[in-house]
Amino acid sequence: MTAQTGSEEASSARPVTLLPLAGHEPQERADAARNRIRLLEAASRLVREVGAEHVTMEAVATAACVGKGTVFRRFGDRVGLMTALIDHAEKEFQNAVICGPPPLGPGAPPLERLEAFGVHTIRHMMKYVDLYVEADNCPTRRYSAPARTVRAFHVTDLLRRAGATGDLELLTQVLLAYLDPSFLNHHRNGRCFSAERIEDGWKDLVARVTHRC
Repeated sequence: MTAQTGSEEASSARPVTLLPLAGHEPQERADAARNRIRLLEAASRLVREVGAEHVTMEAVATAACVGKGTVFRRFGDRVGLMTALIDHAEKEFQNAVICGPPPLGPGAPPLERLEAFGVHTIRHMMKYVDLYVEADNCPTRRYSAPARTVRAFHVTDLLRRAGATGDLELLTQVLLAYLDPSFLNHHRNGRCFSAERIEDGWKDLVARVTHRC
């Protein structure tokens, strides 16, 4: 297996267009945009006060002084609401990965970027873990969520650039399983694994998947 240098990677990299996130909204009327912001502000306030797991569509409607049907029309269901709440955080995350400084962003060798990607993802997930766990509760959406698609594309691309062999799509899913918010939440908060242990585990997994160990 061979690894490209950072300069080679940068020169051969193609522009990457970020995929739309599940909470992304199309162009809308000014009053509709204001209404959406109002609902998200009410939902964010409730998350801070009672935790994401206790936030209901009815509670958001009451806090925003609107009918419950308005909340359902705006977000579809509770998973849609949770996804919309993490939309801004996802955009910042993607921006750092695609055009931020190395080693997370372009300019570092692919394996260094892959290690940095996992560490950054772990820290990002744990910061917003209650929202991600709630938004990840729908099995039919877990693997088709646009944000996960972005992560999968990026990891597969880094594996390919690093010269990894085997079924890269399946290897990508193995790596992403380690970064699953429920998995991280269980081991960080349920089993009290230290952040350092979890991050070191990611680096070890990358080494094994890419045959560096």
